Amino acid sequence: MTPTAIFVLQFAISLLAFSLLAVWYAAPWLAGKTTTVALSILVLPHAFRHIGMSFLVPSLNSGMMPEAFSTAAGYGDLAAAVMAIGALAAMHWGSTLAIPLIWVFNIAGVADLLNALRQAEAIDHFGSTWFIPTFLVPLLLVTHVMIFVRLFKGAEINENAA
Repeated sequence: MTPTAIFVLQFAISLLAFSLLAVWYAAPWLAGKTTTVALSILVLPHAFRHIGMSFLVPSLNSGMMPEAFSTAAGYGDLAAAVMAIGALAAMHWGSTLAIPLIWVFNIAGVADLLNALRQAEAIDHFGSTWFIPTFLVPLLLVTHVMIFVRLFKGAEINENAA
């Protein structure tokens, strides 16, 4: 198998496994939680996206990582982590900015991941950072979808209450 085929297979299996965990266990459990608690739990993993800055460290990848990929992925993940922490803090303190911050974080975070995934030329250069897109990115994508679902449900609830 080529590295690209292995990458796609590992990514797909991780995405499937995290999706099943989300649908079978996480979503039903979170349904009984308040919006603040559920969103805090779903946003929390993104506070650790700073790990994506590993793409910027030549000794962790092949040393020949395409700069366009490493720069966008590394700093995009850092920005997503900072936004996630900001949203978590706003939720913790009960700020009226919490939900708007989560929307901004979630849209920017998904865009960052999709931008990274479209750059297949980087696959052969991941080196020890391989686990980030094959294990962590599927988890992050699933939680992004779950955040959108919860945000839209919250909008529905607010519209029905009006």
